[in-house]
Amino acid sequence: MLNKRIFILFLIMAAAVIGCAKRGTITGGPKDTLSPVLQRSEPENGTVNFNAKNIRLYFDEYVKLKDVSKQLVVSPPMNSAPDITPTVASKFINIRITDTLKPNTTYSLNFGQSIQDNNEGNPYPQFRYVFSTGSYIDSLKIEGSIKDALETKTDNFVNVMLYEMDETFNDSVIYKAKPRYVTNTLDSLTSFQIENIKAGKYLLIALKDNVANYKFDPKKDKIAFYPEPVVLPSDRKYNLQLFSEVPIFKAQKPTQAAGGRLLMGYEGSPAGVNATVKNGNEIIPSVVTRFPEKDSVQIWFKPIKADSITVHVDKDKFMKDFVVRLKNQKVDSLAVTPSNTGTLHPRQQFSLRLSVPLATTDTTKISVTDLNNKPVPYKTAYDSFEQRLNFGFRRDEEQKYKVTLLPGALTDLYDHANDTLSYTLSTRKLSEYGNLMINLKGVKQFPVIVQLTDGKGKVFAEEYAENSPLVEFIGLEPNKFTLRVIYDTNKNRYWDTGDFLERRLPEEVIYFAEPLEVRSNWDVTEDVDLGG
Repeated sequence: MLNKRIFILFLIMAAAVIGCAKRGTITGGPKDTLSPVLQRSEPENGTVNFNAKNIRLYFDEYVKLKDVSKQLVVSPPMNSAPDITPTVASKFINIRITDTLKPNTTYSLNFGQSIQDNNEGNPYPQFRYVFSTGSYIDSLKIEGSIKDALETKTDNFVNVMLYEMDETFNDSVIYKAKPRYVTNTLDSLTSFQIENIKAGKYLLIALKDNVANYKFDPKKDKIAFYPEPVVLPSDRKYNLQLFSEVPIFKAQKPTQAAGGRLLMGYEGSPAGVNATVKNGNEIIPSVVTRFPEKDSVQIWFKPIKADSITVHVDKDKFMKDFVVRLKNQKVDSLAVTPSNTGTLHPRQQFSLRLSVPLATTDTTKISVTDLNNKPVPYKTAYDSFEQRLNFGFRRDEEQKYKVTLLPGALTDLYDHANDTLSYTLSTRKLSEYGNLMINLKGVKQFPVIVQLTDGKGKVFAEEYAENSPLVEFIGLEPNKFTLRVIYDTNKNRYWDTGDFLERRLPEEVIYFAEPLEVRSNWDVTEDVDLGG
């Protein structure tokens, strides 16, 4: 009887355990948010008189490497990168030195965010292994910030570098040699810090190094530089501005694109380029214009009967003769494209772009009339480089205008004339637009260029302030704008980038932190402090 009771009790307890198991939920416990812990390193971190070829780091858990080739920053840079293994999860990381180390030099290996635990990917952030081939560890440091000289967004993965300014130093070193010290802003930083530096005088630069060779390529890389030597030790913070240089102008050999038209690629800026076309000793009249949205210009001339021509190109210090063989090709036909159709907003200008350069304009065959067919006085101005005929005339609100060009109003380089052209434009109530008045405070110097942009730097409106701190933007379409102010140091009415060899910094740009909203039928006055 007793055994039977014990058996029944056993069944009841087993059923209870099974029932509990069915109702319960198995969990994996709390999520691991802890970074791996370095338990030891061989040789020890901070070793002096270092002569090892291998370094091993031991951790308290399995770790993995992520983007180590991109995250690892070795300072001074080595000619051949260390070999980091294993590539699978492990409790250790092995670093094999493949380069010949410099004597009496402090090295640092910054792993960035590349060392992570194997389960949750928690990084061991900014781990640095430091050693010296000499008898002590250099302990000085330099720090500062980086921003783009023109845009609101700054590039990531920017190298910040120090070149020792000793008796062998010259400016060309940044094009030919690796720096003495380097760090990298990695993927999320706009500040920098270089540690373990010895006392001395240095050139400080930063590179958006697209080739990843620690050397400045003006055609591919952005650069920033501090204009004066950096003398360490120093507790100063250094602010750098990244910019792209405008390459020295260089023309490529022209190629024929059509009868009487050549295309010529270039490097640098094409503004002011001269191209002289010759058939033997005879100079053929020609026109140079921009090729839209390409790094090329067009060289136009009336077709001639010749197997080849010579094109002499000169701009600044560039001067070269090109021989171009000619084929029998048709010339381009004349096409006219309006800048606007329909609504013409207050800050827009009506213009016509011609597919072939304009030779003559007969204003007696051009008219601008309003809704009542009343003539409206107008003026035209031809932009030869852009092949654009600009119209200027007074516009009233809620009005319609008709621009008419009779046959022969426009004659192009090839003596082709337009057919009848007619364009209807309309204006809206002024109450549909807003006005923005900017009151600049703390202006260091005039003139300044004041721009309204979007978040990516596209310019919607621009005004030029030569001496007055009050800047008016009249007739704006409702929108939110970012305000950008440029100190136009050389007074040429546009932003100028910098040049390293000339030690010329880019013109200063200031952004107003808060977006400015313009609404219909609003007049807004905004005080903007440029910080003196």
